[in-house]
Amino acid sequence: MVSSSVPRGQALEPEVRRDIAAMAVAVGVVGLSFGAIAVASGLSIWLAALMSLLVFAGGSQFMAVGVVASGGAPLAALAAGLILNARHLPFGLAIGHLLGRGLAARLVGSHLLIDESVAFALAQRDPERARRVYWISGITFFVVWQPAVVLGGLIGGAVGDPAVFGVDAAFPAALLALLLPALRDAATRRAALTGGAVAVLTTPLLPAGVPVLLALCGVALLLPLPRWARGESS
Repeated sequence: MVSSSVPRGQALEPEVRRDIAAMAVAVGVVGLSFGAIAVASGLSIWLAALMSLLVFAGGSQFMAVGVVASGGAPLAALAAGLILNARHLPFGLAIGHLLGRGLAARLVGSHLLIDESVAFALAQRDPERARRVYWISGITFFVVWQPAVVLGGLIGGAVGDPAVFGVDAAFPAALLALLLPALRDAATRRAALTGGAVAVLTTPLLPAGVPVLLALCGVALLLPLPRWARGESS
């Protein structure tokens, strides 16, 4: 049973509970943003809710809606979402041992795998504590995300333009907040700026969704240069 895979034991420390609660609020705001944007872009509120239940990946959901709303083909939206979520492969290798041994536990645990739940788990040094934090944070974020999307969809349907209340900016703002600590590194800043410049310059020239994929070329700046490129002899 899945419930048996959720670890029981000592309660989480107050600071961990506080951090999970704070992140849950942020997840809820982003869910509001997605629901409002999805409905305003032409999706039904039930389709947005169903996507949230079955996909539960904010970045991929936003990208899919954005690509389709911009006139892109559904296959382009699917490809963009798959590429964006390719980062979950190393995530799975890093926290796979926290999911449990049963098939049901692994399926449910994999569905709860998002950036935030992985980050909370990897911040713990004790494996049992990391397992407990992963499941509690993942379930919390999943439960918060679903009604937030529905409420956002209702707002989007009533208002028409999510920009009226600024909910369209919630997702970019949340991503920026997550990225800010990493941008302290000069190499990471160069990679981010290069990828952003590529996306901006190619947006008028290429189909919707493709510029975002091309922005990944900025990651190449993080790769170590070969010895000959550094002027070193073999």
